[in-house]
Amino acid sequence: MSEFDEPIERLIEYFRALPGVGKKTAQRYAFYVIENDKAKAENFAKAIIDVKNKVRLCSVCGNYSSSEVCPICQKRNRQIVCVVQEPKDIISLEKARGFDGVYHVLFGCINPLENKGPNDIRIKELLARIGKDNVKEVIMATNPDVEGEATAMYVAKILKPMGVKVTRLAQGISMGSDIEFADEVTLSKALADRKEM
Repeated sequence: MSEFDEPIERLIEYFRALPGVGKKTAQRYAFYVIENDKAKAENFAKAIIDVKNKVRLCSVCGNYSSSEVCPICQKRNRQIVCVVQEPKDIISLEKARGFDGVYHVLFGCINPLENKGPNDIRIKELLARIGKDNVKEVIMATNPDVEGEATAMYVAKILKPMGVKVTRLAQGISMGSDIEFADEVTLSKALADRKEM
């Protein structure tokens, strides 16, 4: 026997299916919906339906967009392409406000343990953009883990003979942190990626 009536229990289960949402948080979300007026709930439901009906992948970069070509690809310098693993990575990079190029979403990275090779991510689409947009530089912004590094190295190996400059995001100690708490790999990377002052 469940704790709540069936409609409430069903709503809780839908919230629990969201990433990072546990039972207590799902219950709080469900009661928030119940306790607010019907118009708010209808607007929330409409927003979900609109996203599912209107949002698709940008035909150029693979970012989520409500138009065929996303606003970034429409307005920015296409000669500099920042390669990311997922669309959510674009949000983080855009918050830094220091990049005026475009993006390319791979939707994953090379991962032999998950049987994911170069043909399983959007590398062919990246290669097609190189000549078409006269790309001068590709910035590899994949995650700094084994799979992200392997993907960055693979893409660099393919692009270098094409005369494209391939760079990697610098890695190391983050602002505001103490050196004593940094792990050995981070410190090693910070030393290797040091810049002249």
